[in-house]
Amino acid sequence: MQFEVWAPLTGRVALRLDDETYAMARDPDRDGWWTVQAPAGEGSRYGFLLDGDTVPRPDPRGRRLPDGPDGMSAVVDLDALAPRSAPSPRVPLQDAVLYELHVGTFTPEGTFDAAAARLGHLAALGVTHVELMPVCSFAGRHGWGYDGAAPWAVHEPYGGPAGLARFTAAAHAAGLGVVLDVVHNHLGPSGNHLPAFGPYFTDTHHTPWGAAVNLDAPGSDEVRAYLVGSALAWLRDYGIDGLRLDAVHALADGRALTFLEELSAAVDALAAETGRPLFLIAESDRCDPRTTTPRAAGGLGLQAQWNDDFHHALHCALTGESQAYYADFAEAPLAALAKTLTRVFFHDGTWSSFRGRTHGRPVDHRRTPAHRFVGYSQTHDQIGNRALGDRLSASLSPGLLACAAAVALTGPFVPMLFMGEEWGARTPWQYFTDHPDPELGEAVRSGRRREFAAHGWKAEEIPDPQDPATRDRSCLDWSEPEQPLHARLLDWYRTLVALRRTHPDLRDPDLAAVRVAHDEERRWLTFRRGDVRVAVNLSAEPVTIALGRNGVRVLASWEPLEHPGPDGRIHLPGESAVVLGP
Repeated sequence: MQFEVWAPLTGRVALRLDDETYAMARDPDRDGWWTVQAPAGEGSRYGFLLDGDTVPRPDPRGRRLPDGPDGMSAVVDLDALAPRSAPSPRVPLQDAVLYELHVGTFTPEGTFDAAAARLGHLAALGVTHVELMPVCSFAGRHGWGYDGAAPWAVHEPYGGPAGLARFTAAAHAAGLGVVLDVVHNHLGPSGNHLPAFGPYFTDTHHTPWGAAVNLDAPGSDEVRAYLVGSALAWLRDYGIDGLRLDAVHALADGRALTFLEELSAAVDALAAETGRPLFLIAESDRCDPRTTTPRAAGGLGLQAQWNDDFHHALHCALTGESQAYYADFAEAPLAALAKTLTRVFFHDGTWSSFRGRTHGRPVDHRRTPAHRFVGYSQTHDQIGNRALGDRLSASLSPGLLACAAAVALTGPFVPMLFMGEEWGARTPWQYFTDHPDPELGEAVRSGRRREFAAHGWKAEEIPDPQDPATRDRSCLDWSEPEQPLHARLLDWYRTLVALRRTHPDLRDPDLAAVRVAHDEERRWLTFRRGDVRVAVNLSAEPVTIALGRNGVRVLASWEPLEHPGPDGRIHLPGESAVVLGP
């Protein structure tokens, strides 16, 4: 078996394979690369000794780290992973409904296999893709996954590479695609051995996590190849159908051909090679439509991006919150929501009080398809980054939760749900870590408390991220969907997802065709998508809304409703929603 590693700054490299050591030679055809042939098979432990190291370091491209990111790598026979007996469902983004899932808290067991056992629930819900939060190896057992230290390896406590392969195969067999969240903008503070191998990071730029990943300084060609290679490996070797790219606005990249364009082109090439409709979804804070503009038209070529402006407007309309970045949306939240439903971004060159400057760029809503954007009422960020990790269900009535679902699932964007949202889960989803380094654990704990002390919280009120109970509280309670109030909301979600699937107007990508009316004072909003009308009443008081003389009938309603009369008026109870069609 051939072992190879890029280590351009070292004068001597050796392979430690089980109990044997093999000197490596420079590759004459690839600058900075070292290679050696050695006998190895599935499970063989190995690592690299750099310039006289006595303790081997794991392979930067290693697929398995049985003892975590500070241990040795293990050989993985990719051909022996779970067979892909069922093909990918090949659902295009335009028709997709995404479901964000954290493997470690989706079930109390926190494993791929335990999550796979619950896929029947998701198939019955009607979603099309499971979007896994990061699964690459990180220090400790429990965490969100955004502190990953090995972008090619699968977190061992979840089930390692074989577990991920089994999960993907099970999802495909259930008719579900799989999207994986990957992080290219930083690596975790613990278990990161890349700087010892080469210039994976650069002081040319600084980020909230320290030195930036090297995308444009000397040596960046190989660093880019490293990250692109890991992305392609998830798609190719595990049958993953798409990637969600974390915080692409934090990628420090000054080159003419950006890393995101390079990655997009590589994924498109793999899609053409395999005949599978692979896609990339960005998380971006820039409100810049160029992120999803095709490369041929001067954009970065990603297929979609999260739309936080839509979330913020909807959240403010539902809750009345106005702190931090919500301040921009809170003055007239229904007007803000109406704008995002028709123009995508609220900030499209407008003043942002939170940033203290103008922000964003307009979307050409007549030419840009709506499925370039993902819409949601809740995500791991918007729940977990709150002081107590409280979901909307902790403070809103079932009727308002039904309104949130109606807007997100029948709106113009690709809808995404956060696990448990569909039944109004009462469990919080809090920020939790499991750093083995006591000093790092204390720094995270005290930093979290300082952050929220600035907003008036007492330190003892903030959950300790390092306390195992914080993770345990965040696990879904699978007895809840059987309880009457939760079951009613779950049935509402299933109904809305089914309506989206059976009514083409609800998947129409034409943003220019969306029509919205609202009353800020009386707190109702209605929008039209083709022949389908959606109305929500966020007030506790009933309202009467004039829909026009168009002969629509009730397709689904949170509360029992009469069909509109000949005058086209609908009488909507307080805190309720209705979907109407021909």
